Amino acid sequence: MPKNDIDSAARSLRQVRSIGAQFQTRAAKDGEGPVIEGYFSVFNSDYPLWPGATEQVAPGAFAKSLAGDYGECDVRALANHDTTLVLGRTTAGTLTLREDAHGLYGTIQINEQDTDAMNLYARVQRGDVSQCSFGFDIKSEEFVENQDGSVRWIIKDVVLYEVSVCTFPAYAETSVEARKNDLDTIRRRESELWKTKMKERINKCRS
Repeated sequence: MPKNDIDSAARSLRQVRSIGAQFQTRAAKDGEGPVIEGYFSVFNSDYPLWPGATEQVAPGAFAKSLAGDYGECDVRALANHDTTLVLGRTTAGTLTLREDAHGLYGTIQINEQDTDAMNLYARVQRGDVSQCSFGFDIKSEEFVENQDGSVRWIIKDVVLYEVSVCTFPAYAETSVEARKNDLDTIRRRESELWKTKMKERINKCRS
């Protein structure tokens, strides 16, 4: 099946995706506090949903959100998606996000007066914490069905809300269930379209 663009502006379920990170840490120096930085999303890398189903984030998926096309870019960096553990924020200048050819890169300025943040910094530095996630709404995406029956969603444009440094990947069951519902909807529409075309052919033959 050819690729199909899908307008997901009406999607109400906020999405979360996780990857294994390769965070770097920098100790405080020259008036700058300690830093955690790394990729929170990698482009063109398959995220497995279930056997035969994957999704990817396309280059440029974050560009409009970071540019403020969907309102002020106000993204938080969190610890384990906990909104009470804010590590940095773009509007405060303590979180910097940018896209490059590889993915979405973030730099978090850690507050040395925040015990929780410094504890997390130490765990990342030791390699005890090495997962990251990002939370977003999908604005547009592409659906591809391959000849072997496998399917893939390609996320092309999102509204980004948060990035998280995580002990474990985010619980993905709700995201998988949402994708299965998407696939059911696509299958139902294909069936309805096929039925409509068959009726048109039959009516044409009768006339």
